[in-house]
Amino acid sequence: MTDHRSRFLHLALRADALRFGEFTLKSGRISPYFFNAGRFDSGAALAELAACYADAADGSGLEFDLLFGPAYKGIPLATALACEYARRGRDLPLAFNRKEAKAHGEGGSLIGAPLAGRRVLIVDDVITAGTAIREALAIIREAGGAPAGIVIALDRQERVREDAAESAAQAVAAEYGIPVVAVAGLDDLLAFADQSAELSAHRDALLAYRARYGLA
Repeated sequence: MTDHRSRFLHLALRADALRFGEFTLKSGRISPYFFNAGRFDSGAALAELAACYADAADGSGLEFDLLFGPAYKGIPLATALACEYARRGRDLPLAFNRKEAKAHGEGGSLIGAPLAGRRVLIVDDVITAGTAIREALAIIREAGGAPAGIVIALDRQERVREDAAESAAQAVAAEYGIPVVAVAGLDDLLAFADQSAELSAHRDALLAYRARYGLA
């Protein structure tokens, strides 16, 4: 397992962003684990998380020159990543959207740097149904930007529907022809559980969930 994946999973456990038990997902599935990026709720946690994102993005070979955070969770994630890149000597422009367009002042639904002519990296926590990402892609293209890729924290690597052969991340990547990069995925979580006495008790439940809903 690459270093940024291991660092991310350690951080997610410390921050209680990654929890184990029995959780009912929006899809109705009963999952033995749950990920909530909202638990990265301190400056130190966000800084460490941003370093994991940066390592994942750089390791993927993606070429981009602007960061975009979809409302809402993508906004602090993209902002933290911009700060991490600045710390590394790369000053990237940043933009994000409002959920509702502003009718007064400068108006519009976009805040931050202009997107026109930019290769845009979308920064978010997860891709579940893909709705928020599809909205972000439409906003970027309408503003004249070119989506270069999507980076997320965790890929659950499970079929989006019972009769589907793809995950939500794979479906978005195939539909729009852009890469989706995850800091870590379910396979990494299983490998991590193999090495952790603390998580070994959850390994069988994770394996059973992957056998039922995971990709072939």
